Amino acid sequence: MEQISANRAHGGMQGVYTHASAVTGTDMTFSVFVPDHAPGARLPVLWYLSGLTCTHANVTEKGEYREACARHGVNFVAPDTSPRGDGVPDDEAYDFGKGAGFYVDANQAPWSTHFRMRSYIEDELPALVAAQFPVDMARQSITGHSMGGHGALTISLRNPGRFRSTSAFAPIVSPLNCPWGEKALTGYIGADRADWRQYDACALIEDGARLPDLLVDQGEADGFLEEQLKTGLLTAACAAAGIPATIRLQPGYDHSYFFISTFMAEHVGWHAERLTR
Repeated sequence: MEQISANRAHGGMQGVYTHASAVTGTDMTFSVFVPDHAPGARLPVLWYLSGLTCTHANVTEKGEYREACARHGVNFVAPDTSPRGDGVPDDEAYDFGKGAGFYVDANQAPWSTHFRMRSYIEDELPALVAAQFPVDMARQSITGHSMGGHGALTISLRNPGRFRSTSAFAPIVSPLNCPWGEKALTGYIGADRADWRQYDACALIEDGARLPDLLVDQGEADGFLEEQLKTGLLTAACAAAGIPATIRLQPGYDHSYFFISTFMAEHVGWHAERLTR
């Protein structure tokens, strides 16, 4: 692991790092904010997964999480959204290929060689972070935005007991039922829609997966809400399954980091309550 940058902020250290990933076969970059802490202490961790076209840098530069993380004593980890590099296949469109890994393990050529973001986020990166940073892996939570909200929901649902809490900003709640999801899952996973269910939050809930608690914020002025995000499907799935869920439509807010940064501190605090019990 190599440190790319380190900056003092809000009583903590914001770092950016790169490492050679055995899972993706590429170098991967991620950011970590570590609040000041007593020597030898290990702090809880909040994972943040970013959306289409983003890297680790979008939330690192615009997410406005550091003050809240420092106040509550929570590490914040933000990985990239896909493998990158000259040898990595790509697509001309913004919603497939580089920057659009969809947090799946691809099994279709040519994507299967490098696009293994599910294994990277679920296994490889947590092991690296646990070894290199003052993280208490018994106290983890996860959140994300848009495609990253989809990732946060599905990873949490597939790994019961790993995360004490789950939240999302404008998540893609059902890739089975939206153009972004249909394109990504067909390309990465193949045409059999039964194989997609492991990557669809609503389908996972219908199939019996559960969360202990859930917080979702969605902007009512989000141009992607009706066609791509379909928040109402998640509301219905949680209600049918009896999952405690606070799913809020926020008037006037869009899909941007102006929206995310407005509610980020509240999400950090909500997770911190559950991480410090």
